Amino acid sequence: MPSLFFTAYAAMRRIPRDLAIALIVCAAGAIGLFLDSDASLLLQNALGVAAWCILLALLKGEASHVRIQVVVVMIVATACEYYFAPNWHIYIYRFDNVPAYVSPAHGMIYLAAAALSRSELFLRHHRSMTGLALLSGTAWAAWGAFWAERGDVGGAALFAVLFVFILFGRSSLLYVAAFFITTYLELVGTHYGTWAWASHMPVFGLSQANPPSGIAAGYCVFDAAAVAGAAMIEKARDSVFIRRRFDILTASLFAKPCEQNESAND
Repeated sequence: MPSLFFTAYAAMRRIPRDLAIALIVCAAGAIGLFLDSDASLLLQNALGVAAWCILLALLKGEASHVRIQVVVVMIVATACEYYFAPNWHIYIYRFDNVPAYVSPAHGMIYLAAAALSRSELFLRHHRSMTGLALLSGTAWAAWGAFWAERGDVGGAALFAVLFVFILFGRSSLLYVAAFFITTYLELVGTHYGTWAWASHMPVFGLSQANPPSGIAAGYCVFDAAAVAGAAMIEKARDSVFIRRRFDILTASLFAKPCEQNESAND
């Protein structure tokens, strides 16, 4: 077993960092969701601690603006989780709660999507990746809306939103990557019964599958909020830094004549 671990570690070391991040998030997500499928609340909380440790380790080599984006995603997504899950019951977790790993998991999902979108693989094959996401997503949405035993009109409507994000969004590759990562983890989570989606959307009454085909649209909203929010925070931070530097500079300039006058008077 130790030799297998070191072999896997050596193989991961040879993989580019961006792809390694996505692989780690996907593997950790699959393992965590499998364990949570039959876990006690105590183990679920332990998985939350493990998720935070993984996220912090992955963020260690990231630039400051990416870290800010991750924080913004976690704040927005966690707020949505605590509002929609217990109040609207769009989806239900096993213990009818919001698991402790949900907040860091949203951060990891965003980080994985961001890493994929900037990877050489996605940059070199951006048209192929975009086409694959749009074609596979359209096929899934159409099947759910017209032919699936459990209707998914709501999922198709969400995918239409995702379609617009990918085609006209400023961070289209980020949304493409979010589609792949989110779809994978949604399929894994619902397969293991870690959470389940309601058969109909509250308020709108549209049918939805488990999971809905266009659920990645929600993550695209989180991602857009992260990019815009981080830019605003960095701009405010830079302006504060410049203002402080200006205050220090002006203080030093005006202090020198005062000191000279005092010395002359003495």
